[in-house]
Amino acid sequence: MMTSFKYRLEQKEPRTGSGGITRGASVKDFPASIGIAGVSMRLEPGGMRELHWHANAAEWAYVISGSCRTTVIHPDGHAYTDTFEPGDVWYFPRGYGHSIQGLGPDECHFILIFDNGDFSEDHTFSITDFLTQTPNHIVAQNLGITEEQAAKLNQGEAYFAKGPVPNDSSSSGTYRRNSELTTPHRYPLLAKQPRRAPGGGTQRTVTVEDFPISTTMAGSLIELQPGALREMHWHPNADEWQYYISGQAEMTVFLAEGHAVTEHFEAGDVGYAPMGAGHYIKNTGDDVCRVLIGFNSGHYEAIDLSEWIAGNPDDLLSTNLGMSKEEAAQLPNDTLFIAPDPHKDQNQS
Repeated sequence: MMTSFKYRLEQKEPRTGSGGITRGASVKDFPASIGIAGVSMRLEPGGMRELHWHANAAEWAYVISGSCRTTVIHPDGHAYTDTFEPGDVWYFPRGYGHSIQGLGPDECHFILIFDNGDFSEDHTFSITDFLTQTPNHIVAQNLGITEEQAAKLNQGEAYFAKGPVPNDSSSSGTYRRNSELTTPHRYPLLAKQPRRAPGGGTQRTVTVEDFPISTTMAGSLIELQPGALREMHWHPNADEWQYYISGQAEMTVFLAEGHAVTEHFEAGDVGYAPMGAGHYIKNTGDDVCRVLIGFNSGHYEAIDLSEWIAGNPDDLLSTNLGMSKEEAAQLPNDTLFIAPDPHKDQNQS
């Protein structure tokens, strides 16, 4: 049976709790996704994904809608608090303790991407679980409280918790001295000027060069116009994990030796292309297709078919492809990146 490179993440039975809901896909759920795992999470205003850390993966996230607040602790003792809006990205290195809380006024929806396919959001290290599994007299000594107070903390893992909304109208809001566009853990991807292919679409990419703390992961947001094609290409340095935010698309993953798999995607689906595997994404719907893409490398590398062809002499191409030299001369002489629908009038607005 051929491997499937599609997983219907938003149709998975969710894990729910006070103030939050989550759906995750590791390699156990999605066998093709050997190098990357992902989670779709939603937090109500005031809903919190409790203080926790991941021992085997870094966390890269993109906010689709709503607003949230994160806190993160570094090994040197410095703590950072940031607010995120739609289009913003965060990155927490492996093992760094952090939390996420919805700020309202509406639900916050974000996608978490992890640089380890064997990661599971259900197997994280939570502060409440840590306290529960430690003897009360140790917790009391550690926190400077009584054993009776420590016993009240011994209630099992919270995972999600619901509290006051710490927004800017609340005294629970976080003080910040200066206005900043970027911080060590926050990058405003949607504010970046995109790479444009007129009539075809756009791409915004964030790498370690833009976002220095994100050493193990890069990300991209692609928008494809109806009928447009993110051309045939591959990534020599990373696996590709896709979350389809809106629209419809088709992808074929080429696996060499005569093997290829074609999948069709809708909003809420996840796709995957292994490192080095050729693939494309074509918008097959009537609306713009928006795809969030995560890579398990801090550096973005891609080899596009048109650019590869353009780098070769015509006589070599004609011999290799069984074409006349005149036909070979008509092949791309520059990169296409995103090819518009050839049947669409490009002069239409």
